[in-house]
Amino acid sequence: MAAADLNLTDVKFDDGLESILIRRKGGRIIGGRTLNMTGFTDDVVKGGHIIIRSTTDETDYRPMPVSNGAFGTLTTGFEYAGILVRSVTKKDPRAAIQYDGEINDKAMPYPLTDTLKTALKAALPSLYFMHD
Repeated sequence: MAAADLNLTDVKFDDGLESILIRRKGGRIIGGRTLNMTGFTDDVVKGGHIIIRSTTDETDYRPMPVSNGAFGTLTTGFEYAGILVRSVTKKDPRAAIQYDGEINDKAMPYPLTDTLKTALKAALPSLYFMHD
């Protein structure tokens, strides 16, 4: 279940890459989504992380699994939803998700393999990557 703690103190984090992540702003999921953090072990989901959604539950959005310092495989029963616009914490995972526009793939938190980039382009055809 997705949940966010609205009684948080102000937390600041920045790896310096978010300012160059979005090359061209495009379509985003209106109102954003609160991410389901089940199985995600890091305290922060960095801007540029791939976001996936359930194919059976339209409210279940999650960060793409990570394995050994790289994006893992797409979870069964999920599809690609977009790219996280800015970092969110595990305690407050309210996310802006972009599915259209241009992304600087070199500013993403994990490298994109050719296979993953091809899959993202097929699922989100109006999302472009700067280093194609």
